[in-house]
Amino acid sequence: PMQILTYLDGVVKVEETELKPRVGFLYPVLTHNISVFINATRERDSGQYMCTVNVVDDATSTGKNVGVINLTVLVPPAAPTCQLHGSPTVGANVTLTCASEKGKPSPMYQWQRTAPTMQVFFPPAQDRARGTLKLTNLSLDMSGLYVCVAENQAGSAECSIILEV
Repeated sequence: PMQILTYLDGVVKVEETELKPRVGFLYPVLTHNISVFINATRERDSGQYMCTVNVVDDATSTGKNVGVINLTVLVPPAAPTCQLHGSPTVGANVTLTCASEKGKPSPMYQWQRTAPTMQVFFPPAQDRARGTLKLTNLSLDMSGLYVCVAENQAGSAECSIILEV
């Protein structure tokens, strides 16, 4: 454990950590609410935080003076990369892939064709976890604009690819 913030004898002290410019008590400590804030959260701020309260000359608080909370900082998906694998010729099979380098939790992917006609895809053609779309036995009318949306609880991002059969 690494100490980040203390209140002792009426003095608030912020320890020398990367949190120093971004952390503090939410309210004046004398209000007895010792909630803390973390501004400009980053993924690496995720972890377990512990609050320990020690009251001078209070022997009854033993074992009841510790609060623990787990913090998970969610990260929206980065703009994904769309790629075409295979030869887009009539009768052939191709795979469209969509991958986002960042995102917490890992993003789910949704492919759809937007032009010239709207089309939504389902398993087994589409794998939402891997970001793949398998198109089999290509025909000329499968040409069009295919859009992939990467999404998690923190946000979404998309990329697109034009398939010319």
